[in-house]
Amino acid sequence: MHPSLAARKAAGRRMGAPAATLHAPCSAGTPSESPTPGSSALPATPDLPPARTGRAVWYGPDIMSRPDEWIVSLTEAHVAEVEAAVAKVLAEAEAAAAAASLPVDGSGRAGGGGGGGEEAVKLATQRLARLTAADFPLPTLGPVLESLRGELLEGRGFALIRRLPVERYSRLQAVASFMGIGAHLGTARSQNAKGHVLGHVADLGLSSTDPRVRIYQTRERQTFHTDSCDVVGLLCLREAKQGGDSLLVSADTLFNEMRRRCPDLLARLLQAMPHDRRGEVPAGQRPWFDIPVFSWHDPHVSVFYQRQYFDSAQRFPEARQLTTEDVEALDAFDALANDPTLHLTMRLAPGDMQFVHNHNMLHDRTGFDDGPDATAETRRHLLRLWLAAPGARPLPEAFAARYGSLQVGSRGGIEVPGAIMHVPLEPA
Repeated sequence: MHPSLAARKAAGRRMGAPAATLHAPCSAGTPSESPTPGSSALPATPDLPPARTGRAVWYGPDIMSRPDEWIVSLTEAHVAEVEAAVAKVLAEAEAAAAAASLPVDGSGRAGGGGGGGEEAVKLATQRLARLTAADFPLPTLGPVLESLRGELLEGRGFALIRRLPVERYSRLQAVASFMGIGAHLGTARSQNAKGHVLGHVADLGLSSTDPRVRIYQTRERQTFHTDSCDVVGLLCLREAKQGGDSLLVSADTLFNEMRRRCPDLLARLLQAMPHDRRGEVPAGQRPWFDIPVFSWHDPHVSVFYQRQYFDSAQRFPEARQLTTEDVEALDAFDALANDPTLHLTMRLAPGDMQFVHNHNMLHDRTGFDDGPDATAETRRHLLRLWLAAPGARPLPEAFAARYGSLQVGSRGGIEVPGAIMHVPLEPA
């Protein structure tokens, strides 16, 4: 293993620590010297894709000063529409369960009838796994979400929706609300080898030093990364006692900064590198796959990134071993992403929903602490959706190794043989 990779495994795993203490080989100049976001006044660089332009090129402090542009506050009428749609969906699930003598109530508990409680909940959650916008009517909020989807895919790349009153909902009602809102943005995709189309982001007492563990199952700093879908959504149910802030950075801005400061390192990131599947291996595939950090597919540059998984893929002897120059390029990318003049930081409160476009944004989470007396009912807990969005950009062939199909509207996620798509109500 390259010595820099070994050092990264030992560094930056503490709660709230940076990914690593990084040398900044891309440090010439500062973001303040950059052109106005959205302009094209960057120098021409032979053999590299052109500089990114548009509203997805932003700098954290600037966009943080304009919250009205990216925060959507739910009205009482919007909330009433969501609750009516939830009641409709759960009533339909109740009818299906009753037909099988398996009643289910709004708390997600089942009982009576034929005595098949777990099977009743399974029927309800399998219905949620197939939920569409037509199943979840939102007469006035629906058009807002349609406009928001366009802003995610073609605009600044992220949005925050406030505030769904989750404190008054049962778990099943909260899950149904989030799944229904998500259905207006895209089709839910499986997030792991178990077929979960709803993810639970919580500390399960695990460690990312185990190559079978994914970082969202721990309380560790995640570091900036993308997920394997068009749009990722989060709904906060409970905050941590300490930490757990959400960070976002524009990959288009990172591309431009590297193009301006260190084009030789940027060129490295346009070449494929091995990426670990962390034990979730589709039939007939290797336990890692090769993909660039930046992929040029005219007119788009799309990003794919999880530094720890590029590092851990080095455990496979058959995978290409990263060179010193590769590691320097990855370190430069990390250093820029962690620069507070580039990224923004926000705290999700209970009921807040964040949606992020994965192809030109990266997201992160600081480490957190639930406290010594935390229980399953008090610990930090977020729900997560991976969505295939209609109208999304075409993706280059390199993404097929992770996404399988590249067909817009039905791509992304993790699919392994035998997995049945369903919606778990608890972390697992």
